[in-house]
Amino acid sequence: MNVLVIGSGGREHAIAWKLKQHPSTKKIFIAPGNAGTAMVGTNIPIDVSDFDELKKLVIEREIELVVVGPEQPLVEGIVDFFKQDTVLQSVGIVGPGKAGAQLEGSKAFAKAFMQKYGIPTAACQTVTKENIDEGIAFLQRMQAPYVLKADGLAAGKGVLIIEQLDEAVEELKNMLSGKFGLASETVVIEEFLKGIELSVFVLTDGKHYKLLPAAKDYKRIGEGDTGPNTGGMGAVSPVVFADKNFMKKIEDQIVEPTLKGLQQENIGYNGFLFLGLINVGGNPYVIEYNVRLGDPEAECVIPRIESDFGLLLQACANGTLNESKLVFDDRPAVTVMLVSGGYPGAYSKGKIISGLESINECVVFHSGTSIDVNSQQFKTSGGRVIAVTALDFSLDAARKKAFANIDKIQFEGAYYRKDIGLDLLNYKAN
Repeated sequence: MNVLVIGSGGREHAIAWKLKQHPSTKKIFIAPGNAGTAMVGTNIPIDVSDFDELKKLVIEREIELVVVGPEQPLVEGIVDFFKQDTVLQSVGIVGPGKAGAQLEGSKAFAKAFMQKYGIPTAACQTVTKENIDEGIAFLQRMQAPYVLKADGLAAGKGVLIIEQLDEAVEELKNMLSGKFGLASETVVIEEFLKGIELSVFVLTDGKHYKLLPAAKDYKRIGEGDTGPNTGGMGAVSPVVFADKNFMKKIEDQIVEPTLKGLQQENIGYNGFLFLGLINVGGNPYVIEYNVRLGDPEAECVIPRIESDFGLLLQACANGTLNESKLVFDDRPAVTVMLVSGGYPGAYSKGKIISGLESINECVVFHSGTSIDVNSQQFKTSGGRVIAVTALDFSLDAARKKAFANIDKIQFEGAYYRKDIGLDLLNYKAN
């Protein structure tokens, strides 16, 4: 079949790379893609939100399956657009409709949903300019640190964790005054939960589901989890404490109640459901839902999938996921992200990338790259530039392999965290 992958990051490169490995996929198109996706398929320069142009592409290239990578087009309703169009109705599409995408598109909606269906999560208060006094009172009753979340999409940067009460009150006012634009017109204040975070991905056709391997990502820019949040500096899979007992709790207390809740709300949901979780004393709590694969977790988890990815996604789109088999590589995977100097703040683009030809025994996924018109070399075009993923028979060996290879890649201002996976390597249960 011909497949269209929508998006331009490392997640989309990983999806396209995996699709190319299996015979079910004939041709792969990526819109708009990046310099890395061009090596595994055909890039088409169409914006992820340009539904009319995407429709033309699907018709012209005889696309049979569409995989939506990023959250933006899902929240904007691309799945509804396809399903309501008489020409596109026969095309399989992996991703939830606009109603289901609210789980990521609105933190307030997600928290209310969790509370309604008894899904373990932190205590919270939803605040707008109209009830800001209630929000300040809620902060005053809480223990530090204070967690403030922009309700809408803020490219992974709309969450603030603050130690001082007066600063938290000030930032609440800043957010409601437009710090994150329309995304923070509503703010969710949350109780801070102490524990170790992990990500669990569910692939569902709305009735049946498959659990993908758990992963842990590293959001802060600095080693030791310091500095501002980023889109993700690396990931590790599997997660040492996510044993069978813990995963059973996740299924019983979170996955199944979530899917049943969606059904009770008459919200059809197909595609990936990302569970951002935290392990608090051996019990999982939901920090957030995402309605697509995480990035860079996708670059860590997808290489561990051995099943035909195209057939798996096709079954997800047509409601026959229960008939599919999901097989994993048991080896641990470590992904390290190479970013532009200055990221997640201001950074320069257009830096020539060298050393990629020297990589061995690792998979390289491009995130923010393009081709230089004059030299035809790879160059930087984003904050997160390259992800390097290594698999080996131990976490320690996978880490060493990943770091040995990422050292070979160079561009002006390149930076990466050297402690990815170190906490899990040294993990001791309480």
